[in-house]
Amino acid sequence: MSLKIKKEDIIDSLSHVKLPGDNINLIESKLIKNIVVFGDEVIIDLEIKNPSLQYRKKIEVDILKIIHQKVYKKAKIKINVSIDKSKTESLNTKPKIKDITSIIAISSGKGGVGKSTIASNISVELAKMGFSVGILDADIYGPSIPLMMDVENMKPLSINEGDKVKIKPIENYSVKILSIGFFTKPSQAVIWRGPMAAKALNQMIFDSAWGKLDFLIIDLPPGTGDIHLSIVQSLPLDGAVVISTPQNVALEAARKGISMFTQENINVPVLGIIENMSYFSPKEFPDKKYFIFGKSGAKNLSVDLDVPFLGEIPIEETIREAGDFGRPVSLQKNTDISESISLITKNMITQLLKRNKSLPPTEIVKITNMSGCSAIKK
Repeated sequence: MSLKIKKEDIIDSLSHVKLPGDNINLIESKLIKNIVVFGDEVIIDLEIKNPSLQYRKKIEVDILKIIHQKVYKKAKIKINVSIDKSKTESLNTKPKIKDITSIIAISSGKGGVGKSTIASNISVELAKMGFSVGILDADIYGPSIPLMMDVENMKPLSINEGDKVKIKPIENYSVKILSIGFFTKPSQAVIWRGPMAAKALNQMIFDSAWGKLDFLIIDLPPGTGDIHLSIVQSLPLDGAVVISTPQNVALEAARKGISMFTQENINVPVLGIIENMSYFSPKEFPDKKYFIFGKSGAKNLSVDLDVPFLGEIPIEETIREAGDFGRPVSLQKNTDISESISLITKNMITQLLKRNKSLPPTEIVKITNMSGCSAIKK
């Protein structure tokens, strides 16, 4: 059987593909590292210097289109894309925020498990303990920290720091706060693609006057996605805390979230799991516990994954009321809920100290292939 495709024809066709935003073609750019042709199959090894998804997709689409048009319309084409590592170093290496000692991400595998509620309460509890604390609402598409911290009608000011103009975080309950919610109308949906959201997030991180902080708490969006990657590529997280309810659906999502942080190319220490909505105890029978969403699901998951269990928080109306009125429940004195938040926060600090003693400082993630993060294996 004669070959349908010749390597020379592939090279000629690729000479018609221009680099996005440039006048030179793929062959002239020397980005093509290898071409293998076998029958109707073509394998192209491509090394690019721009790691953005849009750049990669544009080149891939142009390659497929030109080969199908000029060489063979039924060609089976595989494109292996990698990034020039020397370029990646300069693109992905960013300084840790000056004067911030510890950066902790609060995460959840799915929405609706109380992640933002717990993030705001941990922040306030840390401040009560005497630490200097900031909280960054990184949930670009559903910011709720301004409401929970009773600052939703406030707007950050700009201040001069040397020759730079920076955003001054809003402060309440002795916690410095920044959120995309400060810059949008309450009823306005944020409809941004990943790069625009990442840019806004980077501005809140690096162009803000946080000052000296013992802790910066980052309230991540639910799930795993662009924002999570932007955070780990921008900041060396000291650890992550994962929130889940006891039900199986939430636990499976939490398992994937933990797997994201522990992947080899991300490698952020998981300080522990917190189980929210663990049980319900009616006021009339405070010793009676109803396990509405299941019993000890997150605790069992922590054992299964060998991750610390930081504690549990029951279902209680006061938690919802406190969040709705912008008065975190951790501000209450001598209540079971505030004691639970206090214990969880102390456990988190304990795990952070253990992590700092046994592990080297976390490095900023350097993604060196266009797949970014591989599919998470269960």
